[in-house]
This record gives sequence, C-alpha cells and structure tokens, in this order.
Amino acid sequence: MKVADHLLRRLREWGVEHVFAYPGDGINGILAAWGRAGDRPRFIQARHEEMSAFQAVGYAKFSGRTGVCAATSGPGAIHLLNGLYDAKLDHVPVVAIVGQTDRSAMGGAYQQEVDLLSLYKDVASDFCEMVTVPEQLPGVLDRAMRIAAARRAPTALIIPADVQELDYTPPAHAFKQVPSSLGTGPYAPVPSDDAVARAAEILNAGEKPAILIGQGARGARAEVEEVAGRLGAGVAKALLGKDALPDTLPYVTGSIGLLGTRPSYEMMRDCDTLLVIGSSFPYSQFLPEFGQARAVQIDIEPALVGLRYPFELNLVGDAAETLRRLVPLLERRTDGAWRESIRQGAERWWEVMERRARVPADPVNPEYVVHALDGLLPGDVMLTADSGSAANWYARHLRFRDGMRGSLSGTLATMGPGVPYAIGAKFAHPGRPAIALVGDGAMQMNGLAELITAAKYHGEWSDPRLVVAVLNNRDLNQVTWEMRAMQGAPQFEASQSIPDVPYAAVAAHFGLGGERVERPEDVVPAWRRALAADRPYVIDFRTDPAVPPIPPHATWDQIKATAGAVLRGDSDRGAVLRQGLKAKAQEFLPGGGGGGKG
Repeated sequence: MKVADHLLRRLREWGVEHVFAYPGDGINGILAAWGRAGDRPRFIQARHEEMSAFQAVGYAKFSGRTGVCAATSGPGAIHLLNGLYDAKLDHVPVVAIVGQTDRSAMGGAYQQEVDLLSLYKDVASDFCEMVTVPEQLPGVLDRAMRIAAARRAPTALIIPADVQELDYTPPAHAFKQVPSSLGTGPYAPVPSDDAVARAAEILNAGEKPAILIGQGARGARAEVEEVAGRLGAGVAKALLGKDALPDTLPYVTGSIGLLGTRPSYEMMRDCDTLLVIGSSFPYSQFLPEFGQARAVQIDIEPALVGLRYPFELNLVGDAAETLRRLVPLLERRTDGAWRESIRQGAERWWEVMERRARVPADPVNPEYVVHALDGLLPGDVMLTADSGSAANWYARHLRFRDGMRGSLSGTLATMGPGVPYAIGAKFAHPGRPAIALVGDGAMQMNGLAELITAAKYHGEWSDPRLVVAVLNNRDLNQVTWEMRAMQGAPQFEASQSIPDVPYAAVAAHFGLGGERVERPEDVVPAWRRALAADRPYVIDFRTDPAVPPIPPHATWDQIKATAGAVLRGDSDRGAVLRQGLKAKAQEFLPGGGGGGKG
C-alpha cells in the first residue's frame, strides 16, 4: 500500500463520499491510487479548481458534512484559494488536499514550486500541514478532518508528489511517532446558569424586543420560535440564515441589511431590546442606534461574540442548547401591540414586493422573474444565489417555507459560486431539485463552464432538475448602481457593459435544456417547463438594468441623487429610469410600507 492508497482509505473511513477535484501531475500518485480504489471516494471533476472548491463549499453548506477538494501543485493549489476563502469567511468545514513538487526539488526554483505552507497560512489558519514521511499521514489527515468539522473552517493537507508514491508505514508505538484515531464526538457548549439568568433579566425587561438570527440558528428553529413567542418578538434574518426560519411565520420580517427588507429595517429602528443568535452580521448601521436597545448575543464561536454592537451580555454556546436553558426563565408577554405592528409591516412589505414586480420594464422586470418563482418553488428545493443584483431579489422576493434550503457567498460575497454551489448541493442531495439565480456577469465568469459539469453528471442524480436562471441585462448591475448611489457617477461603459451571450443555446449544445425569455407573459411558463424538465435547464431572462436594487433605508434625496447620476450619463435613459424609480416608490405610497412618506 502506497501513501496515496492509505490517504483514500482513510478518507473512506471518515465517511467521505465525494472529492471535488481537478487532476494534475502534482497529484499523479493520488490519481493512480484512485484508479486502484475503484473511484472511492468519488472523484468529481470540475472545469477549474476554483469551481472544485466552490462545489465542496456548496456540498458542505447543504449537507452539513465536511466538503473535500483536491488539486495539483502550483497553479492548481493557487486556484483553490478563492473557494477556500469563501469557506473561511462563511465558517464552512472544507478540507483541501494539494500536491507539491518532490522533496528533492524543493528550494530549487523548480517548475510549479510554490511555497504552499506560506500561501495557505491565512486561508487554512486553523490547520495546514505538509506530509514529509508516511508515518505522518494519518495524524495529519485526522487532524485536518477533525479541526475542519469542529471549528467550521477550511484546513489543508499538502503532500509532495514523491511522498504520495512511498510505501505506507503506519506510525509506531515509539518516541516522536504520532498515532491517531478517527471520529469527532458531538458536543454542544453552553454558557453558565448565571449568564443565562442574566440574559433572561435583560430580555424580560424590554417592551419592543427584536431577534436577529444567522446560520448558527439553523439547528435551533423550535427554540427560536419558542423564545420569539414568549417575548412577543419579531425575527429578522441575516442572509446566511435565510433558511433558518420560514418566511411564512407572521412575525418574520425577512432579510436585513443592504439587501434586506423595510420591515426588518423598521423593527431594528424602533426596538428597545435585541437578541442576536448565531450571526456575525457585519453592518452595524442596520442594527439599533447605540444606546437605544439593550442587547444579548449568543454564538458558538468565542472569537465572534461582542462584535458589531455594544452588547450588554455575550453568551458563548450552542444556539439550541443555550435557548433551551433560557426559555423557562422568560416571561410570556401578553401585550401584543408590538408584534402586531411587526406583522402588519411584514404583510405590507409583501404587498409592496408584488407591486414592484408588476412595474413594467424593458423588456422584463428582474423582480418579476424572481417574484414569479416564489409561488412555484418545490417544497424541498435547494436555492443558491450569486453575488450581485441577483442576491437582492433572492433576499427580498423568495419566501422560504418548511424544508427549503438556500445559501450564497455571505461574507466574501465573491462572484461565481451560484452554479458550482448548486452542483455541490446536488451531490449532497441528488434526490432534491436545485435552482441557481445568477447574473450574466457571474454566468460568464464561472457558470458557463460548469454547465459542462452538470451535463457530465446529471444522469447520476435521481432528481435531475438543476435550473440555472440567468438575469441577463448586459450590465455588471450591482456595481453600476453602487457607483451611482455612492459616487454619484454615471455608468462607466468600459467596465460595466458586458456581451449578450445566448446562454440557453450554449446549454443546448451541452445537451441540456434551455430557453430565452424576452416577454413578461413568458416568465411563468418558462419556470414551469424548467421545473418539469428531465435534465438541467437554463433560462436566459432578458432583464432591464434600470430596475434599481436600492436598499430599504434609502431616502428620497439619495434616490434623486442616484437618478441624477443616471441622467448625467445618458439622457435617453430618462423614461426607463422613471420605471425603476416607480418600483422603488411603491414603498412610499400609502399602505406601501412607508406610511405615505414622500
């Protein structure tokens, strides 16, 4: 047995079923071992190493297990980095296995020689190690798997090419040998009883409580509902926690922040008590004013408590276990006026979203594209969204129900993970449908090539449905609007305008389904055909770049300044711009969530 053989055997013993990877001579020894192992764990071939890392992240996010990716030395290892940083910033367990030049060549400025230990020092800061002798392998691999799972972080294992082909020798019962073992037992840290009691005192004293949840609350749905019910609180959700609680609950206000909803913004503006559960939401300006609210935070990661807001109390512990201890100490609130105001605000918001979706556009309103999908979502759907204006519509127009899952690149906010996330999700749950909402910029950057991966593997999925919806407006739209809103600058065509690509036709060349939609009346039928297809399906929605993804807290002065930037750049866009501003104006109309202001 070679070192590479034992590597794959040990991965199987850890329960690893898929490795998302791309080949290269720096891992030839491992590839040969894969052939001897009968392709177990399964080698899933992406079109680019960055996509392999994104697929591993998507797999981990949707399965709750550790994702594993592999790449060759030098350029392959470098390509993994963006996906691994996505895992690091979103706290996702991923193990990267990368090759390296032979030990005898190290330090000799050899071909593809890169100092990988230094390169990976930050992205895999929790654990990164190079195997130099066979006896080292099991301990290093076991630690990489264990630390990735325990700390919800990427780790890295570097194996030089010559080491891969050495005869494997296990560590001995001897000095300076490190034997190892498999497994990580479940654990759920909890704060002290005194700290929980103090948290209850703070929360019981409030009259207008608000709760903010993130992905750390995903396993604590029942406990969050119980706490919210006792306190009479509304619940806002950070984007990574969008699937942690159904949007159909009347006290759930939806997403928060730049891509958030107006009722979430107003709840934070008016509350006097704040409980944050499992979220490191970064934008403090969307939280209550300093001194306005007494605040408590619960997070399992000690390094992440106390950030973003002057919390009166920080509790380090598992969300579900901590909330179970907290619930009996909470007083049940009988005055329902605060929660009723939250319910009414959320109800008005969804009416606003419907009106905004109906605003005419040239040729199709992107808000209508996503709003129309809301009522057609399968109950077990897995949704991904790419970074850009597509994330706005994902955050605001899709109401998650029981059993639905969704994710995007939350903290890194990188372009390009939408399609590879969905592919990783399909390997996690091949019997569930997946939908990726992507902009045309992200589709051109990464998504087109990964359609080849979907074409290669979809026959293995018991439910072959993977729908890729491309919002094709020929503009890098989110940055265009940010420049207008923040810099007062008109569109800079040289950087923002991108080619019109026949995405559906490309998909058809790969043996997939697809169609282009250029009329509003064709949107719903296209969604229905895609969700009934027997293979992955691409819908090329021709959408209007003039529909603005303006944040919920925008004032009319900011909106007018943005309009001025558009008109300075192109006086012919006035009519289209008015349609976009009309969409935003829906929030300010009587009964439209803005109380008639403006």
